Amino acid sequence: MSQTIRVRPARLADVPMMAQVIVQAWGETYRGLISDHILDDPEFTPARERQWTTVLTDPRFIAHRVAVAEINGSIVGVAMSGPGASGSDPLQLYVLYVLKQCHGSGAGTTLLEAVLAPGEAATLWVADPNPRAQAFYRKHGFQPDGLEKVEDDLPMIHMIRASNRDQA
Repeated sequence: MSQTIRVRPARLADVPMMAQVIVQAWGETYRGLISDHILDDPEFTPARERQWTTVLTDPRFIAHRVAVAEINGSIVGVAMSGPGASGSDPLQLYVLYVLKQCHGSGAGTTLLEAVLAPGEAATLWVADPNPRAQAFYRKHGFQPDGLEKVEDDLPMIHMIRASNRDQA
């Protein structure tokens, strides 16, 4: 029997579970790609809790879209988009993580569509290598644009999606 995925806007009460999901997803995704001291830092979870509390309460983030995916009342994924670096940039997808046990469930697509409308222009940074995530984003219209950076010891590539009206 398949489980129903429910995606909804994040609430302040979700912060502890959102932080746990991010920390677990980072471990599942990046173990072996970034330094263990980053993943095993005892301050990692409290830092994510502070981050999400700020995002959900600080007026600087009022234009950000934050959603969680739940299965049976447990949060299994988190996503956030918001304004790009400058006022003229398209939206940026800042966060999209789904626990490994829910990969392939549709939670990622549903979360993506909760924070970025299908066909809405957007950018994102994705780890390289991370072929599963890169294929997921390509499926949703994102393409690498040649920009690269290193963050937390992890090489990243930049991907962009033009809006449907820009492609017409």
